[in-house]
Amino acid sequence: MTHHTFPDTGVPAAYGPYSHAVEAGDFVFLAGQTARDGATGQLIDGDILAQTRRSLEIIEEILGRLDLTLAHVVRATVYLADIADFAAMNTVYSAMMPAPYPARSTPEARLPFGAKVSIEVTAYRGK
Repeated sequence: MTHHTFPDTGVPAAYGPYSHAVEAGDFVFLAGQTARDGATGQLIDGDILAQTRRSLEIIEEILGRLDLTLAHVVRATVYLADIADFAAMNTVYSAMMPAPYPARSTPEARLPFGAKVSIEVTAYRGK
């Protein structure tokens, strides 16, 4: 297994004892990403649309550093602080995540720092 953390401003620093990504065979597991600013680490201001977009941008950045794209994602879990935001989140998610879409779960959950959304994904490097 290979563990990756990215201590620069493109990806917000981990705020706990975890890796941004772990490669295990052909699979790459990303930690859940909230909509944080890469330079300050602070949650961005914005509604569910802005926070979903930022979370996916961070995921895209991490995947890119591992020579992967959102098209490699086979599984996603989208945690929502308020399930009433499901439709709005889905507009951004469906615009940014390429079809055919990965398998996905979308539970409501209590999220840290007042985040409205946290997204974690698993990507597949194989054929």
